[in-house]
Amino acid sequence: MAWRGQLSRYIKEIRFLFSPNSPSSASTKSFIENHYKDLKTKNPRLPILIREATGIEPQLWARYDMGVEQGVRLEGLSEEQISKALEDLSKGGAAVSLKG
Repeated sequence: MAWRGQLSRYIKEIRFLFSPNSPSSASTKSFIENHYKDLKTKNPRLPILIREATGIEPQLWARYDMGVEQGVRLEGLSEEQISKALEDLSKGGAAVSLKG
């Protein structure tokens, strides 16, 4: 999981959106509870925003250079799959950076 320490290299901001009481958001909430500290320790200057709103489907958004954003729906994903989605977004940031 060396990629976790490289998140801030290409990603300028990460946003998690989820409903705090919805069963569909349970794994997203669990992922944040279990991995936020590690992500923030390895990327201290990277803003990691957590947005709770009733009735919203769980989502993960990454903002790259030049305001480019990419999002992933997290409904039905396990913690491991959410981690993979975040890794994929970090790789997508490398591609965005190379285009610019």
